[in-house]
Formats: sequence, structure tokens, C-alpha cells
Amino acid sequence: MSTRRAFLQTSALTGTALVLGVGREGVVAAPASTTFRPSAWLRIDQNGRTTLVVDKSEMGQGARTALAMILADELEADWAHVEVEHARPGPDFPDMHTAGSGSVIDAWKPLRKAAATARVLLVAAAASEWKVPETECRAESGTVVHASTGRRRPYGELVAAASRLPVPAEAPLKEAKERRLVGQPMKRVDGPKIVTGSAVYGADVRVLGMLFATIERCPVLGGKLLRWDGARAKAMAGVRHVLEVPTGVAVVADDTWSALKGREALDVAWDEGPHGGFSSQTHQQALATAARKGLRVTRDEGGVDAAFARAAQTLEAEYEYSFQAHAAVETLSCVADVRADRCEVWAGTQSPNRAQAIAAEITGLPQERVVVHVLLMGGAFGRRIAQDFVREAVTVSKAVKAPIQLLWTRADDTRHDFFHPATAHVLRGGLDGAGNPVAWSHSVADSYLTMFGPPDLKDPETFETWGAYDNLYAFPAFRTDYGFVDSPVPSGAWRSVFYPPSVFARESFVDEMASAARRDPLEFRRGLLAEPRMLMLHERPYDRHRLRRVLEIAAEKGDWGRPLPAGRGRGLAANMYHRRTCVAQVAEVTIDRGRVRVDRIVCAVDCGPVINPLGAVGQVESAIAWGLTAALKGRITFRNGRPEQSTYRDYPVLAFDEMPKVEVHFAPSEGEIPSGLGEQPVPTVGPAVTNAVFAATGKRIRHLPVRSVDLL
Repeated sequence: MSTRRAFLQTSALTGTALVLGVGREGVVAAPASTTFRPSAWLRIDQNGRTTLVVDKSEMGQGARTALAMILADELEADWAHVEVEHARPGPDFPDMHTAGSGSVIDAWKPLRKAAATARVLLVAAAASEWKVPETECRAESGTVVHASTGRRRPYGELVAAASRLPVPAEAPLKEAKERRLVGQPMKRVDGPKIVTGSAVYGADVRVLGMLFATIERCPVLGGKLLRWDGARAKAMAGVRHVLEVPTGVAVVADDTWSALKGREALDVAWDEGPHGGFSSQTHQQALATAARKGLRVTRDEGGVDAAFARAAQTLEAEYEYSFQAHAAVETLSCVADVRADRCEVWAGTQSPNRAQAIAAEITGLPQERVVVHVLLMGGAFGRRIAQDFVREAVTVSKAVKAPIQLLWTRADDTRHDFFHPATAHVLRGGLDGAGNPVAWSHSVADSYLTMFGPPDLKDPETFETWGAYDNLYAFPAFRTDYGFVDSPVPSGAWRSVFYPPSVFARESFVDEMASAARRDPLEFRRGLLAEPRMLMLHERPYDRHRLRRVLEIAAEKGDWGRPLPAGRGRGLAANMYHRRTCVAQVAEVTIDRGRVRVDRIVCAVDCGPVINPLGAVGQVESAIAWGLTAALKGRITFRNGRPEQSTYRDYPVLAFDEMPKVEVHFAPSEGEIPSGLGEQPVPTVGPAVTNAVFAATGKRIRHLPVRSVDLL
């Protein structure tokens, strides 16, 4: 996904009040009218209400709550009086991109620094009023307290005085033992509105005079409009406009139903273009060929060819991973209102600044005349990084000279996705006569993410070998390489991006090697994660012992080694995500008449300080549900250039009654910075399950999703 960026580099206490800019050079004071770039806003009003204006989108991951907790804890604010607002893109918020599990990582230090500086100034203001040393005063739950006399002043009564004080060069941050909110389970700040239905999502927006639009798009990859006739659609009740747009034909009506019925009445012919014969089956064969040939070596250590030549036993296996859709519960939608002198957009988007820039480009307006209202999202998983739906809505509104709501149906959302690309993997492993591992090679083939453009082949972190080249297991000889296959399938960020396919292949094949060596899979991995402790790749350190620790925790809590009845099995898998978060999982499955039922997943995580344990557990549970969908159900196939799936009926997601018991254990962390959790538990789900299937049946699963025929 995208590069992680600094999240919060300016904070302000505004109103009557104190304005603090937090930039790369530190904290500075400025008049309330000063603009800080990049920026986010912290303000305390005269009533003591603390407001955090967050610039990270909320799509169910709990970012708003976690960021507010960080702020309130360091500030010593009264949690009952903390409010959260969402920023709008502009000069004060030039980088509101939300991706890569980076919201808390990016905010952790700058937000604490801003809050600590504000706290110090508020304490100083009270001490000055009382004419006592600052050391005799402390901040406590939205007030400043004088220790010896017990006098208290609420923050709201101090902000005016605090704004006139010189800003300290450094403000002491709380130590971990002093935190009273961070690390405590807290309910989401937007939870009550969500569960009562008062939270506003894209489809909930209503604007005076708004019309409703839908678009008929080419069903073939890369196809284009050949001709169309909208006469029948225009004749239907409620239909106001039928017009050609760059992505197809738009129908605009008084309500959604009329727009959809009008779309059905369109007479449209398509030029299928060069990809009308595209087939995912043929593409998968091309990937397998490319994986065998390779294109670029991404890591080469210890003389692999010679090591394989000396090996007493050599294993080889091919793995594959299917195209996947995002399939979020909330389909795409956007409201746009284009006027002569301004434009407003309401959208659930992961890239609000990009949405603003696109609207400005289409309308010809300066960006400061474009307002983007960022809404809650019912899931996104990387899909809403792309702004195609915003582009369409603004285009239609401009054409019809009225506010419109563009709604994608479930079929639109599935068929016109930016899919996770299919991949192929060829793995080889070598063992000596005693069953010790001596060599490893892993070749990956797939297609780059069209959402971001061609990868930089000079840096394997930017393209498709995550989980392959950064394999932490200490094989004496090691090689990974990459093969590219061009694809017409639009592809993009998908929860955990490239890790799930490669980790599925890697962790499954490690189990294959353990079996061939007649070793327990846990002990086989522990040996490969023993020494040397540190792995250096491209001058970046990877700590094998952290991964080994979570593996051991998951095994202990997951009853590894305890016998199970016939037809049941346990499997495990582990992964370090971008040198940061370490995850290990133990899955228990039951095989019943050719079907896999996942009964239990035990997950151990080292993700640095946990801000909100309640939210963190929810993230792990969500990631496991996501991973199980891909492992047991999800598969997009193409025939004649068209995706064959369109709804939850033919692209099913995990149902409530299929969710296993999930147990989450957070390992004590040596790090002081949170390392992300939204994506990190996904990659290990698939291999933990398929390794458990092998333990129960003796049958290897080398492609996902698991099909019943694989087990019969």
C-alpha cells in the first residue's frame, strides 16, 4: 500500500486560546489565525471541551477512538468531555491519506508532543495565577491541581492565560506507567451513533435538490462504449437525464429506483477491445510459467544452487492464489454538488486530498473552492484509496448542473473493483541426511497494482515479494525472485496487500519441509528462528526472536501438541509484517464430509503498545474473518474478459455462524511505538488453516480457496 507518512505535525488550542504548531522543528506558538502545514487541530474551549480534529478516515478500524485516547491521555483531558471531528482536505491538512495500518503509528509521537506541550502551558498558567512553583502543580482530568492546597482550575478557565505564555522547547512526555487511558479498553467514540443508525455514511447524505444517478459501465476489461440509445430510459417516469460519461452511460433520476430502472432500459453496445478473450484460468497458467522462469532476483545468499546439489532430499511445490474482491458491506457512493463558483463532495474515502484534487481538475475550480466532507465507511480495505467513484459523481453533477448522489450497486461494486491480483509460487527446499534444512528458494509471479502504477524494481519492498524476500527463517542458502505477467485486470490495495499469497505459500511449504524431515512444525520453525537473532535486509533490521516469541505464545495458548479426535487438526503459521508487527496463529479445524469448519484460532501479537485493547481485539477478529473469507470462499474468476461473480451469492463472505472462536494474546513489547494491527493478522490465517487441514487429513492444500474436492 502507500508509503507511511507523518500524521499529525501541527496542533492548536483555539477559541480564546492557545495555538500550537507542531512541525519538524518542534512546537511553536502562533496567533490563532496562523495556518500550519501540515496540520491537525487540538482545541480547548472556555467550557473545557477538548476537540481533536482527526485527519485519518474511519472505516471500522477504530482510528478516531485510538487517536482521541492518545491525545486525552497525554493532555490529561477529561475523557467525558473529549469530542472528535473529522478534518477536511486543504492547506491545513495536505495529507489525509489513510492506509497501511499507519494511523496510530504516524500520530503516536507528534500527537503526544502537542498534547504534552499544551498540558505544560496550562499548568504554567495556573501556577502563575496562584503564584506558586509549577512543580507544586499537576494536570488531572481536565483540571490543574495545586498539590498542597487542593485548589483546582478547569482547563477552560486557563486557556486564555496559557496562550500568552512562552512555549517550552521540550515538554516531558508521560512514561508508560503514568498513562491512565492508553492501554485501557474503551468503547468507540462513534459507536452509539453507528448502532442507533444516526451515523452518516455515503448513502445517507441528502442535499436540497439532489438527484440520484447510476452508471452503466462496460462489462469487459478495458472495453469502451461503442454506441447507445437512451430513448426508452428517458421516457420512464422519474428519469431526468441520460448522458455519456467517460466510464459509460449515466442515468439521473428523482430517486434511486427510477435511476436503476432507467439503466435497465438503456440500449448499449460495447467495443470489447483487446481483452474480450481474457480468462483467469489462462492467466494462472501464465503466472505458473513466469514463476518458474523468474525475472529479478530479490535476495540471494549462501550459494543456493550448490546447496541444492549437496542436499540429500529436495522438495518442490507450486502454490497459487486467486483474484479477490474487496466486498465491503457498504458499496461505493458519492454525493457531488458542482456550482459555478464552488464544489462540495460527500464521500467515504481513504484519500480525501486526492478526491479534492480530482474535483478541482474536473470543475476547473481552484482547490480552495472544493470542499470534501469525509464520511464514515462501512468497510474499505484499500478499495477507497482509488477515487473513480468520486470522479464519476463530480462529472455527472457538473453535466446536469445539480447535486447528485451516485450509487454503485453490489454488482457494480464487485465487477468493477480494483481486485487483488492472482499469484503463483514455486518453492524448493533442501534437507541434509539428518533432516536439517540446507536450502530454500521461493519464486513469485503476479501483476503489479494498477491503482499505483508500475513498481520500482530496485526496491523489493515496493513490489510483489512481501512475505517472500523478507522470510525470517535462517536457511543456510536462500534465494527469492520475481516474475511479472501483464494483466488487464484493474488491481489495487487489498487488506495486507501482497503478504497473504506469499505467506500462504511460505508457511505451507515450511510445514512440508518439517513433515519431510519428520520434525514437529513448531520445533522446525523454532530452530530456524534461533540464531543469528538479527537479519539485515537492505540495511533494515529484522528481529527473529520477536517472531519466535509470538510463535511460542500462540502454541502454548493454542494447546499445541495436545491430541485431537479423528477428523480434527491443528496448524500454525507466523509472520513479521514490514519489520514491525509479529503475528502467529494456531488454527483448529474439523473436516466434515469434505468441508472445512474452523473451530478455533489462537492469535499471538507483538504490535508495540496497545492503545485500546478492545479495539485491538476487534481488529484481530476482523482480520481473521477477512482471512477466512479468502481461505475458504473468496475467488474472482474471469471468462471472456468479464468477472463471473457479482454479489454475495457467488462471491460469499464469511457468515456469522462460520466465525470460529478467536482468542487474542498480546505479547509484552520491547518497542515504545505502536506498529500497526489492521492488516497484520490476515496473512497467517490461510496457512494456519490449511496446515491444520493437513494434520487432520494428510492432504496438502496448495491453492486458495479450499475446495471440497480437495478433501474427498
